[in-house]
Amino acid sequence: MIVVGSGVAGLVTALTLKARCREAGLPIELAVVTKSTIDESNSRYAQGGIAAAVMPGDTVESHIADTLAAGAGLSDPDAVAALCVDGPARIRDLIGWGVGFDTEGAVPGAPFEAGLEGAHSAHRILHAGGDATGLSMESALVRAVRGAGIAVLSSTFLADLVLDGPVLTDKVRSNVISDGLSPRESGAAVPTAPAVVGVEVIRGGVREVLTADAVVLATGGLGQLYPHTTNPVVATGDGAAAAWRAGAVIADAEFVQFHPTALAAPGSFLISEAVRGDGAVLRNAEGARFMDAVHPLADLAPRDVVARAIAAEMARTGAPVMLDATSVGAAELARRFPTISEQMRRRGLDWAHVPVPVAPAAHYWMGGVATDLDGRTSVPGLWAVGEVSCTGVHGANRLASNSLLESLVFAHRAAVALAAELGSGRFSRTKSGMTAVFTDFSGENVEGSAREPSRAEVQELLWAGAGVARDAAGLRAARDRLSGWAVQVERDDASPEAVARLETANLLQLGRLVVESALAREESRGGHFRTDVPETLPAFVGHLLQSRTHPQPRLHRTSVAAALGPHPTADDAPAPAVPSAPSAPEPGTASGTPVVAAATASGTSVVEPASASGTSVVAAATASGTDPTTAPAPTAPATTAPAPAGAGHRERVTA
Repeated sequence: MIVVGSGVAGLVTALTLKARCREAGLPIELAVVTKSTIDESNSRYAQGGIAAAVMPGDTVESHIADTLAAGAGLSDPDAVAALCVDGPARIRDLIGWGVGFDTEGAVPGAPFEAGLEGAHSAHRILHAGGDATGLSMESALVRAVRGAGIAVLSSTFLADLVLDGPVLTDKVRSNVISDGLSPRESGAAVPTAPAVVGVEVIRGGVREVLTADAVVLATGGLGQLYPHTTNPVVATGDGAAAAWRAGAVIADAEFVQFHPTALAAPGSFLISEAVRGDGAVLRNAEGARFMDAVHPLADLAPRDVVARAIAAEMARTGAPVMLDATSVGAAELARRFPTISEQMRRRGLDWAHVPVPVAPAAHYWMGGVATDLDGRTSVPGLWAVGEVSCTGVHGANRLASNSLLESLVFAHRAAVALAAELGSGRFSRTKSGMTAVFTDFSGENVEGSAREPSRAEVQELLWAGAGVARDAAGLRAARDRLSGWAVQVERDDASPEAVARLETANLLQLGRLVVESALAREESRGGHFRTDVPETLPAFVGHLLQSRTHPQPRLHRTSVAAALGPHPTADDAPAPAVPSAPSAPEPGTASGTPVVAAATASGTSVVEPASASGTSVVAAATASGTDPTTAPAPTAPATTAPAPAGAGHRERVTA
């Protein structure tokens, strides 16, 4: 098994999967692949906290209601129920892994201090380390992964997914790179459901193929699609773009959440919504509060509402909006928000006494690779969890502080489902005749005169055409320019420059999906606001789905999971049920054994021999590129990983 991504979703998937397999006596070869260091991810930078109904007086039902309301009519009820009902148990998991939630300001009888954020009806936001919740969670999970002896491949870039057959599309019937012949030309039968059997990666200046029974994408979002983003530089949508190329369905691509309060300065540093929850207010260029006239919740309205209101004020005055936290007090700001306070100090800003300028920035993608509630995608062997996935849980707009909870809940569910499928013997596909799908897409959407854009050009185009506010004219102009761009990379190029260009290619492809979906949704809803059609229309209640087989967005009025239909490896299993209320056992396993205890129990992971068609993931992880601080993992005889056939062919990549 390969987990791609080392944020909260990826690490929880790996920890839970290993614990479940060890508990069941199932041998598993498991590795986490990450493009930077193990602790660099979007999760690390999450400030606001994690939402869960664990405080006295709060209820799961109210958390469900708040999440549905924020989703603007598109949140899938079953997904929301899974998120909110499972939430308290997953908080116990975190405590078992060593996360210490803040207690200093807890009300009498409450186990933790809990904050209030936009569109929440109760104080339910838990924090760890003040405004360093993401960092605290990530650090604890990294320690647990290392303690469990899970192999980690750091500085390893996901170049592509590897299939056991060609992807069929309307215009390009075959993308086989194995022998240069399409199945029709070679006389082979044309497959209809190719499965993911591994990944092609770039590390240490070399391209490698790593085989796996299943690949779990936990690669985060696409914040770098925009010039102003709260996301780190690694957030280039690599997993979603690779899934698209492999034929996976993408859902709700048009819904990008712009956080209302990034510092209006180079770097777009995020100022947590929790600051407004503690009493800070927004003021326009004249010093007047303006959110009271916009929404009943004023400064704590849903993020999409606040972001649009700020953008409108900025357009009206030509000046940034100011966040006024002076009423909170210097001591409380330093206690509750030490990370933000330090960033302010470094920038020479005294936010305890002087309002600071803020502006919206791309923050979170509600869309992603369409999955069921257990992380299965439309492609056999491919799973997705966290921000890269789309279960329909967030609808058109994510409720504040639900993202970390989503990563926990759906990573846990995916790991449990993966362990069950491993135990059932379903993972028995051959890995012969592997197909790399990063091939010539020019026949799909690129004219012969296409030129290669810079990343900055892509970002500025998306900001102007598909940013906080959109309209048909701007979206069409963006689509026209995107269709004239392409990125060319030598098939065997594994240089740092090639990685950077592949990242740009990924952003270019995802930009197309966002624009096409935004054009198709001729209304305004949640994170998608059309100035030419500001109304929210009943005709558009549903999810827009796209795939390489059907590239034009199609509206589905069912849940995302139902739109996918029966999964090829799960159609004989019962449909995922809404979970029952969490019971008393310790976090992590059905038997009550804590995950960390299960993951570090005596016994060595059984490693299967390396496939003849690719490198064993654990053997690869113990090679020179492995995170040096990771506990040694068992080794296995490894064959030299062949690059996919066709090396040296110059390809036009627009994925």
